[in-house]
Amino acid sequence: MKRITKNFAVAGAMAAALTLSACGQEAEAPAPPEGVVPGLEVTDARLVLPPVEGNPAAVYFDVVYNGERGVSISGASVEGANSATVHDMMEYNFEMTMAEAGPVALPAGEAKVFEPGGLHVMVFELGEGFEPGGTAEVTLNISGGARHKFDAEIRAAGEER
Repeated sequence: MKRITKNFAVAGAMAAALTLSACGQEAEAPAPPEGVVPGLEVTDARLVLPPVEGNPAAVYFDVVYNGERGVSISGASVEGANSATVHDMMEYNFEMTMAEAGPVALPAGEAKVFEPGGLHVMVFELGEGFEPGGTAEVTLNISGGARHKFDAEIRAAGEER
Protein backbone atom coordinates (compact mmCIF):
# COMPACT_ATOMS: atom_id res chain seq x y z
CA MET A 1 0.00 0.00 0.00
CA LYS A 2 2.86 2.37 0.79
CA ARG A 3 4.32 1.73 -2.66
CA ILE A 4 1.00 2.58 -4.41
CA THR A 5 0.62 5.73 -2.30
CA LYS A 6 4.18 6.70 -3.12
CA ASN A 7 3.56 6.17 -6.87
CA PHE A 8 0.40 8.31 -6.72
CA ALA A 9 2.32 11.00 -4.86
CA VAL A 10 5.07 11.01 -7.49
CA ALA A 11 2.51 11.02 -10.32
CA GLY A 12 0.60 13.84 -8.64
CA ALA A 13 3.75 15.91 -8.20
CA MET A 14 4.67 15.39 -11.87
CA ALA A 15 1.17 16.37 -13.01
CA ALA A 16 1.29 19.50 -10.85
CA ALA A 17 4.70 20.43 -12.26
CA LEU A 18 3.46 19.97 -15.83
CA THR A 19 0.35 22.03 -15.10
CA LEU A 20 2.40 24.83 -13.55
CA SER A 21 4.88 24.86 -16.41
CA ALA A 22 2.02 25.02 -18.93
CA CYS A 23 0.54 27.97 -17.04
CA GLY A 24 3.84 29.80 -17.31
CA GLN A 25 3.78 29.50 -21.10
CA GLU A 26 1.39 32.31 -21.87
CA ALA A 27 0.91 33.20 -25.50
CA GLU A 28 3.73 35.50 -26.57
CA ALA A 29 2.84 38.86 -28.06
CA PRO A 30 3.39 38.91 -31.81
CA ALA A 31 6.78 40.23 -32.83
CA PRO A 32 6.81 43.68 -34.43
CA PRO A 33 7.26 43.75 -38.21
CA GLU A 34 10.87 43.64 -39.35
CA GLY A 35 12.35 47.11 -39.51
CA VAL A 36 10.06 48.61 -36.87
CA VAL A 37 11.17 49.68 -33.40
CA PRO A 38 8.25 49.25 -30.98
CA GLY A 39 7.25 52.60 -29.49
CA LEU A 40 8.98 54.68 -32.19
CA GLU A 41 6.52 56.72 -34.24
CA VAL A 42 7.42 58.86 -37.26
CA THR A 43 4.89 61.31 -38.73
CA ASP A 44 4.81 64.01 -41.41
CA ALA A 45 7.79 62.46 -43.24
CA ARG A 46 8.84 64.11 -46.48
CA LEU A 47 11.88 64.02 -48.74
CA VAL A 48 12.44 67.35 -50.49
CA LEU A 49 14.27 67.09 -53.80
CA PRO A 50 17.19 69.45 -54.44
CA PRO A 51 16.63 72.57 -56.56
CA VAL A 52 19.76 71.69 -58.57
CA GLU A 53 20.11 68.14 -59.86
CA GLY A 54 23.09 66.41 -58.26
CA ASN A 55 22.85 68.36 -55.01
CA PRO A 56 21.68 66.59 -51.85
CA ALA A 57 18.02 66.17 -50.93
CA ALA A 58 16.72 66.47 -47.37
CA VAL A 59 14.33 64.41 -45.25
CA TYR A 60 12.22 66.07 -42.57
CA PHE A 61 9.84 64.40 -40.08
CA ASP A 62 8.52 64.35 -36.53
CA VAL A 63 9.50 61.47 -34.27
CA VAL A 64 8.44 60.40 -30.79
CA TYR A 65 9.53 57.40 -28.75
CA ASN A 66 7.06 55.91 -26.28
CA GLY A 67 9.11 52.92 -25.12
CA GLU A 68 10.28 52.09 -21.63
CA ARG A 69 13.82 53.44 -21.95
CA GLY A 70 15.22 56.08 -24.23
CA VAL A 71 16.92 55.31 -27.52
CA SER A 72 19.11 57.33 -29.86
CA ILE A 73 19.22 57.75 -33.62
CA SER A 74 22.75 57.07 -34.78
CA GLY A 75 22.31 57.39 -38.54
CA ALA A 76 19.99 57.06 -41.51
CA SER A 77 19.75 55.70 -45.04
CA VAL A 78 17.38 56.14 -47.98
CA GLU A 79 16.72 53.30 -50.38
CA GLY A 80 18.01 54.21 -53.84
CA ALA A 81 20.44 56.88 -52.65
CA ASN A 82 24.20 56.51 -52.35
CA SER A 83 24.31 57.72 -48.73
CA ALA A 84 22.49 59.72 -46.08
CA THR A 85 23.57 61.34 -42.83
CA VAL A 86 21.83 63.01 -39.93
CA HIS A 87 22.74 66.71 -39.89
CA ASP A 88 22.15 69.57 -37.48
CA MET A 89 22.92 73.25 -37.32
CA MET A 90 25.71 74.16 -34.91
CA GLU A 91 28.04 76.99 -34.11
CA TYR A 92 31.62 76.72 -35.33
CA ASN A 93 34.15 79.54 -35.24
CA PHE A 94 31.38 81.97 -34.17
CA GLU A 95 29.26 81.11 -37.20
CA MET A 96 26.24 78.85 -37.64
CA THR A 97 27.00 75.95 -39.93
CA MET A 98 25.48 72.63 -40.90
CA ALA A 99 27.38 69.47 -40.00
CA GLU A 100 26.89 65.79 -39.32
CA ALA A 101 25.19 65.28 -35.96
CA GLY A 102 26.21 62.84 -33.28
CA PRO A 103 23.64 60.38 -31.91
CA VAL A 104 20.26 62.07 -31.40
CA ALA A 105 18.86 61.09 -28.00
CA LEU A 106 15.16 60.24 -27.78
CA PRO A 107 14.22 59.95 -24.10
CA ALA A 108 11.04 57.96 -23.47
CA GLY A 109 7.99 60.13 -24.13
CA GLU A 110 9.85 62.97 -25.84
CA ALA A 111 9.45 64.14 -29.41
CA LYS A 112 12.01 65.57 -31.84
CA VAL A 113 11.35 67.57 -34.97
CA PHE A 114 13.60 67.12 -38.00
CA GLU A 115 13.07 70.38 -39.89
CA PRO A 116 14.75 72.97 -42.12
CA GLY A 117 17.32 74.92 -40.11
CA GLY A 118 17.60 72.17 -37.49
CA LEU A 119 17.94 68.40 -37.38
CA HIS A 120 17.39 66.76 -40.77
CA VAL A 121 18.66 63.89 -42.92
CA MET A 122 20.84 64.88 -45.88
CA VAL A 123 20.52 62.46 -48.80
CA PHE A 124 23.38 62.25 -51.29
CA GLU A 125 23.42 61.02 -54.90
CA LEU A 126 19.78 60.12 -55.47
CA GLY A 127 19.26 57.24 -57.85
CA GLU A 128 16.56 56.97 -60.50
CA GLY A 129 12.88 57.08 -59.61
CA PHE A 130 12.71 59.93 -57.10
CA GLU A 131 9.74 61.90 -58.44
CA PRO A 132 7.40 64.37 -56.68
CA GLY A 133 4.27 62.60 -55.46
CA GLY A 134 6.08 59.30 -54.94
CA THR A 135 7.50 57.86 -51.73
CA ALA A 136 11.00 57.06 -50.53
CA GLU A 137 11.86 54.39 -47.95
CA VAL A 138 13.87 55.92 -45.11
CA THR A 139 15.63 53.85 -42.43
CA LEU A 140 16.73 55.25 -39.09
CA ASN A 141 19.63 53.45 -37.45
CA ILE A 142 19.07 53.11 -33.72
CA SER A 143 22.06 52.81 -31.40
CA GLY A 144 22.46 49.16 -30.49
CA GLY A 145 21.71 47.88 -33.99
CA ALA A 146 17.91 48.22 -34.43
CA ARG A 147 16.49 49.79 -37.58
CA HIS A 148 13.22 51.68 -38.10
CA LYS A 149 11.83 52.03 -41.64
CA PHE A 150 9.17 54.46 -42.82
CA ASP A 151 7.98 56.04 -46.05
CA ALA A 152 8.53 59.71 -46.81
CA GLU A 153 6.44 61.61 -49.36
CA ILE A 154 8.66 62.98 -52.14
CA ARG A 155 8.21 66.71 -52.75
CA ALA A 156 9.65 69.02 -55.41
CA ALA A 157 12.26 71.59 -54.37
CA GLY A 158 9.81 74.51 -54.34
CA GLU A 159 7.07 72.74 -52.36
CA GLU A 160 6.48 73.28 -48.65
CA ARG A 161 9.16 71.67 -46.62
